[in-house]
Amino acid sequence: MIDAKRESFAQLVAEISVRDLDRSLALYTALGFSVDRRTGGFAVLIWDDAMVFLDEYPNLSETSGAPRANLRVIVEDVDDMWATARKLGLVVNREIADRSYGLRDFTVLDYDGFGLRFATPLENGEAKTEFDL
Repeated sequence: MIDAKRESFAQLVAEISVRDLDRSLALYTALGFSVDRRTGGFAVLIWDDAMVFLDEYPNLSETSGAPRANLRVIVEDVDDMWATARKLGLVVNREIADRSYGLRDFTVLDYDGFGLRFATPLENGEAKTEFDL
């Protein structure tokens, strides 16, 4: 469990508003996040040494299909995470691909329209373009 001081004074933490905390916790844990604590309609999730907060707002409005923001998570095997996201039936915002900025990544939307971008650094730090193939 994260100590209260670290949680309270962390320099940068994403806090995501969700309509149904139970449903969101099920999704985020299926994707590999760990629940550090839950207090009522609020939860602290952990990914390695990073924190993400989920805060429940049952009357949160629907989204237009494009994420308002996204949370990037570096993983060891982005293709494996892609398979997990597809199995969960998540809405795909950006298909998996090698990107010019040196990552292989994809973005899916959580149940409240927040983007989750999973990525793995490319070996040489650069993506091949369609012109290099």
